[in-house]
Amino acid sequence: MYLPKEKEIIQIKSYKHNGKLHRTWKKTVVLKSTENVIIGGNDHTLVVESDGRKWVTREPSICYFHSDYWFNVISMIREDGLYHYCNLGTPFAVDKEALKYIDYDLDIKVFPDGRFHLLDEGEYEQHRRQMKYPDSIDRILRKNVDILKSLDFG
Repeated sequence: MYLPKEKEIIQIKSYKHNGKLHRTWKKTVVLKSTENVIIGGNDHTLVVESDGRKWVTREPSICYFHSDYWFNVISMIREDGLYHYCNLGTPFAVDKEALKYIDYDLDIKVFPDGRFHLLDEGEYEQHRRQMKYPDSIDRILRKNVDILKSLDFG
């Protein structure tokens, strides 16, 4: 298995269940890399959407990916505190092209005071029907939502 080296610059690519590219973060610096965990950092990084739209991230962030969990966490460092954006998706895979995962629409936003909001449930249900997510995927994702809700982000 390929593992990027610390300080290496990689791309992050998210896909949808149907295999279509969803979003690409062009430059993330690898801060830690093991078989189970990849932690990266970026700031003002170019992001390209599947439809070609481009935008740049607004603040520095730390990205956490784990091989056992069906989520990744982006911790954004803002003037008023640390915000965590948790994407429900497959565990990561990595090759020389990019770190990759399948994005399953559901997200949890955690605020500096510990409050959290589950986001995009409507989009999840719509894509679940359209792309025929199996019930097993739904159970895994719901279990990982519960894991995220139980974590102490403080």
